[in-house]
Amino acid sequence: MGFLRSRTGTADPPPRRTGIHPNASAKTADRPVRILVVSRAVKRAFKYRFYPTDVQAAQLSRTFGCVRLVYNMALQARTEAWTRRQERIDYNATSAMLTGWKKTAELAFLNEVSCVPLQQALRHLQAAYTNFWARRAKHPMFKSKRRSRRAAEYTASAFRWRDGTLTLAKMTEPLSIVWSRPLPDGVSPSTVTVSQDAAGRWFVSLLCDDVITQTPATGMVGIDAGLDSLLTLSTGEKITNPRHERADRQRLARAQRDLARKQKGSANRAKARLKVARIQGRIADRRRDHLHKLTTRLVRETQAIVIEDLAVANMVKNHRLARAISDAAWRQFRTMLEYKAAWYGRDLIVVDRWFPSTRLCSACGALAERMPLGVREWTCPCGAVHDRDVNAARNILAAGLAVTACGDDVRPQRGTSRTGQSSAKQEDPRATKGIPVL
Repeated sequence: MGFLRSRTGTADPPPRRTGIHPNASAKTADRPVRILVVSRAVKRAFKYRFYPTDVQAAQLSRTFGCVRLVYNMALQARTEAWTRRQERIDYNATSAMLTGWKKTAELAFLNEVSCVPLQQALRHLQAAYTNFWARRAKHPMFKSKRRSRRAAEYTASAFRWRDGTLTLAKMTEPLSIVWSRPLPDGVSPSTVTVSQDAAGRWFVSLLCDDVITQTPATGMVGIDAGLDSLLTLSTGEKITNPRHERADRQRLARAQRDLARKQKGSANRAKARLKVARIQGRIADRRRDHLHKLTTRLVRETQAIVIEDLAVANMVKNHRLARAISDAAWRQFRTMLEYKAAWYGRDLIVVDRWFPSTRLCSACGALAERMPLGVREWTCPCGAVHDRDVNAARNILAAGLAVTACGDDVRPQRGTSRTGQSSAKQEDPRATKGIPVL
């Protein structure tokens, strides 16, 4: 168990590691030693909405289709080469294939769009295979016309950036972008990604070099994720779960019923599908906005953050809680914390998922036998009365301190549930040999 680093899209310098000095006293255990860093250079994407003209929309739609076709054809070629001849085809080979495809009469339309998004699709396929061979991901899958993301990536050679206007290759007019926030002063985008969501909205993402100013912060905080309260902090603060999906559940259900009654392939079905996508997009936007504000606040105010390693994919198999767990978006919350902690030079400590934070008494270290979900408050035999979530958050914080101070893996050892002790509370048996147990 160690410190996580975020994926910022570039080879950033390693994040600062702060922790407890081995000789620090218990009174200073909650004040990590900090090394001051003035700023940090990162790769940062700025996403904006834009409104294309009819000509631009047609050109981009054609580009999306060509990108999907080239990706699928390259994937098929690589799959057949391996299954038939046990041959691995790399990016250079698929790039040569693309040149040959453009010269055929059947695929001559590939020349009507910019070649850069097509080459980028082959690079994305190469990255997918690299992750597959490294056992970090499953085998690449074919892109679907209806279900896959509609996007195209342009490098610096395929767009023009002048005086705050963006013009893509094969286009004569710049994109009409709604600048909801300014770009960093004096920067130019290195990569531009154009996408369209299921609701028909157009977005452009500009990847730029940015400098994150390091702000001072102190202290550590443990976080327990839940459903009644989205987050419970070790300080006792509870952050309400906004339940964005529940707020629009009736509208969404009505729109989905209307969609189910429409005939497949009809224009009315396309309109009904668009209405459903807009409601779902509204839910996702509100959830993302709330998580961004929440994670930014936590990262700016706290030097070290301790969270649990939740197995969300397994938890959603509980069909009674799957909808609520998905609406809470714990995985998205952790992803945001990871890259923002790296940006601001904070420490993110992840406690093992098997650590019994809920059943462990934060006062005496006793481990309860059972703790059903319906029990929100419980009393330990030592006399301490615990709020379920606050107690879990305090135990998570204590486990994070153990990781920082002595490198404990905070995973219960074999037989932990029988002895009633957590790994954070265990002592070396050689140090306590001969001392009677009370």
